[in-house]
Amino acid sequence: MSFSTDIINCEYQKPDAHGSITFPIYRNTAFEFPNSEAIAAAFRGEVAAHTYARISNPTVANFEQKVKAASGAQSVIALASGMAAISHTFMAIAYAGCNIVSSPRLFGNTFSFFKSTLSAFGVEIRFVDTNNVEEIAAAIDEHTCAFFAELITNPHMEIANFPEISKILKEKQLPMIVDTTLIPWCAFDARSVGIDIEIVSTTKYVSGGATSLGGVIVDYDSFDWAQNKRLAATPKMKGISRFAFKIRSEIMRNLGASMSSDTAYLQSLGMETLHVRYERMSGTAYRLAQHFSKHPKVANVGYTKLETSPYKTLSDAFFKGNPGAMFTINLTSKKDCYTVMDALKVARRATNLFDNKTLAIHPESTIYCGFTPEMKKTAGIDDTLIRFSVGLEDFEDLKHDIEQALEGI
Repeated sequence: MSFSTDIINCEYQKPDAHGSITFPIYRNTAFEFPNSEAIAAAFRGEVAAHTYARISNPTVANFEQKVKAASGAQSVIALASGMAAISHTFMAIAYAGCNIVSSPRLFGNTFSFFKSTLSAFGVEIRFVDTNNVEEIAAAIDEHTCAFFAELITNPHMEIANFPEISKILKEKQLPMIVDTTLIPWCAFDARSVGIDIEIVSTTKYVSGGATSLGGVIVDYDSFDWAQNKRLAATPKMKGISRFAFKIRSEIMRNLGASMSSDTAYLQSLGMETLHVRYERMSGTAYRLAQHFSKHPKVANVGYTKLETSPYKTLSDAFFKGNPGAMFTINLTSKKDCYTVMDALKVARRATNLFDNKTLAIHPESTIYCGFTPEMKKTAGIDDTLIRFSVGLEDFEDLKHDIEQALEGI
Protein backbone atom coordinates (compact mmCIF):
# COMPACT_ATOMS: atom_id res chain seq x y z
CA MET A 1 0.00 0.00 0.00
CA SER A 2 1.01 3.64 -0.33
CA PHE A 3 2.72 5.51 2.49
CA SER A 4 -0.33 7.21 4.02
CA THR A 5 -2.68 4.25 3.47
CA ASP A 6 -0.23 1.91 5.19
CA ILE A 7 0.10 4.17 8.25
CA ILE A 8 -3.61 4.93 8.59
CA ASN A 9 -4.47 1.23 8.37
CA CYS A 10 -1.61 -0.03 10.52
CA GLU A 11 -2.98 -2.96 12.53
CA TYR A 12 -3.07 -2.91 16.31
CA GLN A 13 -0.90 -5.44 18.14
CA LYS A 14 -4.09 -6.51 19.96
CA PRO A 15 -7.70 -5.78 18.91
CA ASP A 16 -9.36 -2.98 20.87
CA ALA A 17 -11.98 -4.33 23.25
CA HIS A 18 -14.57 -1.85 21.96
CA GLY A 19 -13.59 -1.76 18.30
CA SER A 20 -12.25 1.80 18.39
CA ILE A 21 -10.76 2.83 15.04
CA THR A 22 -8.37 5.20 16.86
CA PHE A 23 -6.09 3.50 19.35
CA PRO A 24 -6.97 4.73 22.87
CA ILE A 25 -4.73 6.44 25.41
CA TYR A 26 -3.56 4.14 28.19
CA ARG A 27 -2.74 6.55 31.00
CA ASN A 28 -2.22 3.80 33.57
CA THR A 29 1.10 3.09 35.22
CA ALA A 30 0.84 -0.62 36.10
CA PHE A 31 -0.46 -3.75 34.35
CA GLU A 32 -2.13 -6.71 36.11
CA PHE A 33 -1.18 -10.37 35.57
CA PRO A 34 -3.25 -13.51 36.25
CA ASN A 35 -0.62 -15.19 38.44
CA SER A 36 2.92 -14.95 39.82
CA GLU A 37 4.56 -16.99 37.07
CA ALA A 38 2.99 -14.81 34.36
CA ILE A 39 4.39 -11.59 35.81
CA ALA A 40 7.78 -13.21 36.43
CA ALA A 41 7.92 -14.42 32.82
CA ALA A 42 7.05 -10.91 31.61
CA PHE A 43 9.84 -9.35 33.66
CA ARG A 44 12.29 -11.96 32.35
CA GLY A 45 11.31 -10.97 28.81
CA GLU A 46 10.06 -14.44 27.93
CA VAL A 47 6.63 -13.19 26.86
CA ALA A 48 5.59 -9.97 25.16
CA ALA A 49 3.70 -8.04 27.81
CA HIS A 50 3.59 -4.58 29.36
CA THR A 51 4.78 -4.49 32.97
CA TYR A 52 5.28 -0.84 33.89
CA ALA A 53 4.58 2.32 31.87
CA ARG A 54 8.14 3.65 32.15
CA ILE A 55 9.29 0.55 30.27
CA SER A 56 6.46 0.14 27.74
CA ASN A 57 2.89 1.22 27.14
CA PRO A 58 0.22 0.05 24.63
CA THR A 59 -0.37 3.54 23.18
CA VAL A 60 3.36 4.08 22.75
CA ALA A 61 3.73 0.62 21.21
CA ASN A 62 1.00 1.49 18.69
CA PHE A 63 2.88 4.65 17.73
CA GLU A 64 6.07 2.63 17.31
CA GLN A 65 4.17 0.27 14.98
CA LYS A 66 3.18 3.22 12.79
CA VAL A 67 6.80 4.37 12.55
CA LYS A 68 7.84 0.83 11.66
CA ALA A 69 5.23 0.80 8.89
CA ALA A 70 6.50 4.15 7.60
CA SER A 71 10.21 3.31 7.73
CA GLY A 72 10.37 -0.44 7.16
CA ALA A 73 12.62 -0.77 10.23
CA GLN A 74 13.02 -3.89 12.32
CA SER A 75 12.45 -2.02 15.58
CA VAL A 76 11.49 1.47 16.73
CA ILE A 77 12.02 2.89 20.21
CA ALA A 78 9.96 5.96 21.16
CA LEU A 79 11.31 8.38 23.75
CA ALA A 80 10.50 11.71 25.37
CA SER A 81 12.43 13.91 22.91
CA GLY A 82 14.86 13.92 20.03
CA MET A 83 17.71 14.58 22.45
CA ALA A 84 16.61 11.56 24.48
CA ALA A 85 16.88 9.49 21.30
CA ILE A 86 20.43 10.76 20.69
CA SER A 87 21.56 10.32 24.29
CA HIS A 88 20.07 6.82 24.62
CA THR A 89 21.73 5.73 21.39
CA PHE A 90 25.21 6.72 22.48
CA MET A 91 24.75 5.67 26.09
CA ALA A 92 24.10 2.21 24.65
CA ILE A 93 27.17 1.95 22.41
CA ALA A 94 29.83 4.35 23.77
CA TYR A 95 32.27 3.63 26.59
CA ALA A 96 35.21 5.29 28.35
CA GLY A 97 38.16 5.35 26.00
CA CYS A 98 36.17 5.10 22.78
CA ASN A 99 35.67 7.79 20.16
CA ILE A 100 32.90 8.93 17.85
CA VAL A 101 33.73 10.24 14.38
CA SER A 102 31.25 12.99 13.63
CA SER A 103 30.41 15.95 11.47
CA PRO A 104 30.88 19.20 13.44
CA ARG A 105 27.84 20.65 11.65
CA LEU A 106 25.37 19.74 14.37
CA PHE A 107 22.29 21.05 16.14
CA GLY A 108 23.43 23.01 19.20
CA ASN A 109 22.38 20.54 21.88
CA THR A 110 23.78 17.57 19.96
CA PHE A 111 27.13 19.38 19.73
CA SER A 112 26.94 20.15 23.46
CA PHE A 113 25.98 16.56 24.35
CA PHE A 114 29.02 15.26 22.51
CA LYS A 115 31.55 17.84 23.67
CA SER A 116 30.33 18.51 27.21
CA THR A 117 28.34 15.52 28.43
CA LEU A 118 29.92 12.49 26.76
CA SER A 119 33.47 13.83 26.99
CA ALA A 120 33.11 13.99 30.78
CA PHE A 121 32.76 10.20 30.72
CA GLY A 122 35.91 9.66 28.69
CA VAL A 123 34.39 9.59 25.19
CA GLU A 124 36.38 11.44 22.54
CA ILE A 125 34.61 13.26 19.70
CA ARG A 126 36.57 13.47 16.46
CA PHE A 127 35.11 16.10 14.16
CA VAL A 128 35.78 15.56 10.46
CA ASP A 129 34.90 17.17 7.15
CA THR A 130 32.16 14.84 5.89
CA ASN A 131 32.85 16.00 2.34
CA ASN A 132 36.27 14.32 2.63
CA VAL A 133 35.97 10.53 2.84
CA GLU A 134 39.74 10.15 3.23
CA GLU A 135 39.61 12.34 6.33
CA ILE A 136 36.80 10.19 7.73
CA ALA A 137 38.77 7.00 7.11
CA ALA A 138 41.90 8.47 8.72
CA ALA A 139 39.98 9.45 11.88
CA ILE A 140 38.75 5.89 12.49
CA ASP A 141 40.75 3.54 14.72
CA GLU A 142 40.16 0.44 16.85
CA HIS A 143 38.43 2.54 19.53
CA THR A 144 35.86 4.17 17.20
CA CYS A 145 32.33 3.09 18.07
CA ALA A 146 30.29 4.91 15.39
CA PHE A 147 30.04 7.57 12.72
CA PHE A 148 27.43 10.30 13.23
CA ALA A 149 26.05 13.10 11.08
CA GLU A 150 22.85 14.94 10.24
CA LEU A 151 21.09 14.11 6.97
CA ILE A 152 20.83 17.78 6.04
CA THR A 153 22.78 19.88 8.50
CA ASN A 154 20.83 22.40 10.53
CA PRO A 155 21.15 25.29 9.77
CA HIS A 156 24.02 24.91 7.27
CA MET A 157 22.03 22.95 4.64
CA GLU A 158 24.91 20.57 3.81
CA ILE A 159 24.61 16.91 2.72
CA ALA A 160 27.29 14.25 3.06
CA ASN A 161 27.85 11.54 0.46
CA PHE A 162 26.43 8.80 2.65
CA PRO A 163 26.79 5.92 0.16
CA GLU A 164 30.53 6.62 -0.11
CA ILE A 165 30.89 6.96 3.65
CA SER A 166 28.96 3.70 4.07
CA LYS A 167 31.58 1.83 2.04
CA ILE A 168 34.31 2.94 4.45
CA LEU A 169 32.23 2.10 7.51
CA LYS A 170 31.43 -1.39 6.25
CA GLU A 171 35.14 -2.03 5.73
CA LYS A 172 35.85 -0.80 9.26
CA GLN A 173 32.82 -2.63 10.71
CA LEU A 174 31.26 0.52 12.15
CA PRO A 175 27.62 1.67 12.23
CA MET A 176 26.35 4.76 10.47
CA ILE A 177 24.05 6.74 12.77
CA VAL A 178 22.27 9.73 11.23
CA ASP A 179 19.83 12.31 12.54
CA THR A 180 17.24 12.38 9.73
CA THR A 181 14.77 14.77 11.38
CA LEU A 182 14.75 17.20 8.44
CA ILE A 183 13.35 14.70 5.91
CA PRO A 184 10.58 12.24 6.91
CA TRP A 185 10.16 8.68 5.66
CA CYS A 186 7.67 9.63 2.94
CA ALA A 187 10.49 11.46 1.15
CA PHE A 188 13.59 9.48 2.12
CA ASP A 189 14.64 5.84 2.52
CA ALA A 190 17.57 5.64 4.94
CA ARG A 191 18.45 2.09 3.92
CA SER A 192 19.13 3.22 0.35
CA VAL A 193 22.17 5.26 1.45
CA GLY A 194 23.56 2.82 4.02
CA ILE A 195 22.20 4.26 7.27
CA ASP A 196 22.00 1.70 10.08
CA ILE A 197 20.32 3.79 12.79
CA GLU A 198 18.07 6.80 12.27
CA ILE A 199 17.47 9.29 15.04
CA VAL A 200 14.40 11.49 14.60
CA SER A 201 12.94 14.30 16.65
CA THR A 202 9.24 13.50 16.26
CA THR A 203 8.50 16.90 17.80
CA LYS A 204 8.97 18.17 14.27
CA TYR A 205 7.05 16.77 11.25
CA VAL A 206 5.60 13.76 13.04
CA SER A 207 3.82 15.49 15.90
CA GLY A 208 1.28 17.11 13.59
CA GLY A 209 2.01 20.77 14.15
CA ALA A 210 4.16 20.94 17.30
CA THR A 211 1.58 19.23 19.49
CA SER A 212 4.14 17.39 21.64
CA LEU A 213 7.78 16.57 22.32
CA GLY A 214 9.10 13.20 21.22
CA GLY A 215 11.87 11.25 19.55
CA VAL A 216 12.45 7.84 18.01
CA ILE A 217 15.40 5.54 17.42
CA VAL A 218 14.85 3.61 14.19
CA ASP A 219 16.89 0.40 13.92
CA TYR A 220 17.17 -1.39 10.56
CA ASP A 221 19.18 -4.30 12.06
CA SER A 222 21.70 -3.82 9.25
CA PHE A 223 24.76 -3.75 11.49
CA ASP A 224 26.33 -6.64 13.39
CA TRP A 225 26.49 -5.23 16.91
CA ALA A 226 28.76 -8.04 18.02
CA GLN A 227 31.46 -5.80 16.49
CA ASN A 228 30.78 -3.15 19.15
CA LYS A 229 32.83 -3.67 22.31
CA ARG A 230 30.00 -2.43 24.54
CA LEU A 231 27.38 -4.72 22.98
CA ALA A 232 29.41 -7.85 22.16
CA ALA A 233 28.20 -9.59 25.33
CA THR A 234 24.59 -8.36 24.98
CA PRO A 235 22.17 -11.20 24.12
CA LYS A 236 20.90 -11.48 20.54
CA MET A 237 17.17 -11.94 20.99
CA LYS A 238 14.77 -13.13 18.32
CA GLY A 239 13.33 -10.23 16.34
CA ILE A 240 15.46 -7.55 18.01
CA SER A 241 19.08 -6.49 17.64
CA ARG A 242 21.61 -6.36 20.45
CA PHE A 243 21.47 -2.58 20.16
CA ALA A 244 17.70 -2.35 20.58
CA PHE A 245 17.72 -4.96 23.35
CA LYS A 246 20.35 -2.97 25.28
CA ILE A 247 18.21 0.15 25.12
CA ARG A 248 14.96 -1.64 25.98
CA SER A 249 16.36 -3.74 28.81
CA GLU A 250 18.81 -1.30 30.39
CA ILE A 251 19.17 2.25 29.09
CA MET A 252 15.46 3.14 28.98
CA ARG A 253 14.82 1.60 32.38
CA ASN A 254 17.75 3.34 34.02
CA LEU A 255 17.44 6.79 32.44
CA GLY A 256 13.63 6.96 32.44
CA ALA A 257 13.06 9.14 29.36
CA SER A 258 10.12 7.15 28.03
CA MET A 259 7.46 8.69 25.81
CA SER A 260 4.14 9.43 27.50
CA SER A 261 0.93 7.81 26.29
CA ASP A 262 -0.64 11.21 25.56
CA THR A 263 2.31 12.15 23.37
CA ALA A 264 2.14 8.81 21.56
CA TYR A 265 -1.58 9.35 20.87
CA LEU A 266 -0.98 12.83 19.41
CA GLN A 267 1.98 11.68 17.36
CA SER A 268 0.09 8.66 16.02
CA LEU A 269 -2.50 11.11 14.68
CA GLY A 270 0.34 13.23 13.32
CA MET A 271 1.73 10.24 11.44
CA GLU A 272 -1.57 9.87 9.59
CA THR A 273 -1.34 13.38 8.11
CA LEU A 274 2.46 13.49 7.77
CA HIS A 275 2.64 13.02 4.00
CA VAL A 276 0.07 15.67 3.04
CA ARG A 277 1.56 18.24 5.44
CA TYR A 278 5.08 17.52 4.21
CA GLU A 279 4.08 17.95 0.58
CA ARG A 280 2.48 21.33 1.30
CA MET A 281 5.25 22.63 3.56
CA SER A 282 8.19 21.49 1.43
CA GLY A 283 6.52 22.71 -1.76
CA THR A 284 6.08 26.17 -0.30
CA ALA A 285 9.63 26.17 1.07
CA TYR A 286 11.05 25.41 -2.39
CA ARG A 287 9.03 28.20 -4.01
CA LEU A 288 10.16 30.68 -1.35
CA ALA A 289 13.78 29.59 -1.68
CA GLN A 290 13.60 30.04 -5.45
CA HIS A 291 12.01 33.47 -5.13
CA PHE A 292 14.39 34.91 -2.53
CA SER A 293 17.49 33.47 -4.18
CA LYS A 294 16.94 36.29 -6.73
CA HIS A 295 16.21 39.03 -4.20
CA PRO A 296 18.74 41.90 -4.36
CA LYS A 297 18.98 42.23 -0.56
CA VAL A 298 19.62 38.51 0.08
CA ALA A 299 23.26 37.42 -0.10
CA ASN A 300 22.53 33.69 -0.21
CA VAL A 301 19.67 31.21 0.16
CA GLY A 302 20.24 27.74 1.58
CA TYR A 303 18.03 25.02 0.11
CA THR A 304 19.53 21.88 -1.37
CA LYS A 305 17.26 21.68 -4.43
CA LEU A 306 18.38 25.06 -5.75
CA GLU A 307 20.73 25.09 -8.74
CA THR A 308 23.10 27.20 -6.66
CA SER A 309 23.44 24.56 -3.93
CA PRO A 310 26.65 22.49 -4.08
CA TYR A 311 24.57 19.60 -2.72
CA LYS A 312 21.88 19.59 -5.40
CA THR A 313 23.10 16.38 -7.06
CA LEU A 314 23.05 14.46 -3.76
CA SER A 315 19.74 16.04 -2.80
CA ASP A 316 18.08 15.00 -6.06
CA ALA A 317 19.47 11.47 -5.71
CA PHE A 318 18.47 10.92 -2.08
CA PHE A 319 15.09 12.58 -1.74
CA LYS A 320 11.69 12.08 -3.34
CA GLY A 321 10.29 15.50 -4.27
CA ASN A 322 11.30 18.59 -2.34
CA PRO A 323 13.99 18.30 0.35
CA GLY A 324 12.18 19.64 3.37
CA ALA A 325 10.41 22.69 4.74
CA MET A 326 13.46 24.53 6.06
CA PHE A 327 15.43 27.14 4.17
CA THR A 328 17.88 29.84 5.22
CA ILE A 329 18.79 33.30 4.03
CA ASN A 330 22.05 35.14 4.58
CA LEU A 331 22.10 38.92 4.84
CA THR A 332 25.08 41.23 5.25
CA SER A 333 25.06 41.65 9.03
CA LYS A 334 23.53 40.51 12.31
CA LYS A 335 21.83 43.92 12.56
CA ASP A 336 20.08 43.31 9.24
CA CYS A 337 18.93 39.90 10.46
CA TYR A 338 17.36 41.48 13.54
CA THR A 339 15.75 44.21 11.42
CA VAL A 340 14.13 41.65 9.12
CA MET A 341 13.00 39.35 11.92
CA ASP A 342 11.48 42.21 13.90
CA ALA A 343 9.45 43.27 10.84
CA LEU A 344 7.89 39.86 10.20
CA LYS A 345 4.12 39.81 10.68
CA VAL A 346 3.08 36.31 9.56
CA ALA A 347 6.17 34.28 10.42
CA ARG A 348 6.66 33.86 14.17
CA ARG A 349 9.93 34.49 16.00
CA ALA A 350 10.30 31.14 17.71
CA THR A 351 12.49 28.07 17.91
CA ASN A 352 11.29 24.73 16.55
CA LEU A 353 10.89 23.20 13.13
CA PHE A 354 7.87 22.17 11.06
CA ASP A 355 5.12 23.65 13.18
CA ASN A 356 1.93 24.38 11.24
CA LYS A 357 3.00 28.01 11.64
CA THR A 358 6.02 29.45 9.84
CA LEU A 359 8.87 30.18 12.26
CA ALA A 360 11.97 32.34 11.95
CA ILE A 361 15.04 32.36 14.17
CA HIS A 362 18.56 33.78 14.25
CA PRO A 363 20.51 30.65 15.30
CA GLU A 364 23.80 32.35 16.24
CA SER A 365 22.20 34.50 18.95
CA THR A 366 19.75 31.88 20.24
CA ILE A 367 20.40 28.16 19.75
CA TYR A 368 24.18 28.70 19.79
CA CYS A 369 24.27 31.69 22.18
CA GLY A 370 26.20 29.72 24.83
CA PHE A 371 28.93 28.68 22.41
CA THR A 372 32.35 30.28 22.50
CA PRO A 373 33.58 31.94 19.27
CA GLU A 374 35.81 28.91 18.71
CA MET A 375 32.89 26.51 19.12
CA LYS A 376 30.77 28.57 16.71
CA LYS A 377 33.59 28.45 14.19
CA THR A 378 33.90 24.66 14.55
CA ALA A 379 30.14 24.23 14.21
CA GLY A 380 30.02 26.53 11.18
CA ILE A 381 27.70 29.13 12.71
CA ASP A 382 27.79 32.73 11.53
CA ASP A 383 25.70 35.72 12.56
CA THR A 384 24.30 36.68 9.16
CA LEU A 385 21.88 33.74 8.80
CA ILE A 386 18.13 33.52 9.44
CA ARG A 387 16.50 30.09 9.47
CA PHE A 388 12.92 29.72 8.27
CA SER A 389 10.73 26.73 9.04
CA VAL A 390 7.81 26.88 6.61
CA GLY A 391 4.33 26.07 7.87
CA LEU A 392 0.97 25.63 6.20
CA GLU A 393 0.26 29.26 5.36
CA ASP A 394 -0.28 30.34 1.77
CA PHE A 395 2.82 30.93 -0.34
CA GLU A 396 1.79 34.44 -1.42
CA ASP A 397 1.24 35.54 2.19
CA LEU A 398 4.65 34.28 3.27
CA LYS A 399 6.36 35.78 0.24
CA HIS A 400 4.79 39.17 0.91
CA ASP A 401 5.68 38.98 4.62
CA ILE A 402 9.38 38.32 3.99
CA GLU A 403 9.49 40.89 1.17
CA GLN A 404 8.07 43.65 3.33
CA ALA A 405 10.51 42.73 6.11
CA LEU A 406 13.44 42.98 3.72
CA GLU A 407 12.36 46.50 2.75
CA GLY A 408 13.63 47.71 6.14
CA ILE A 409 17.31 47.09 5.29
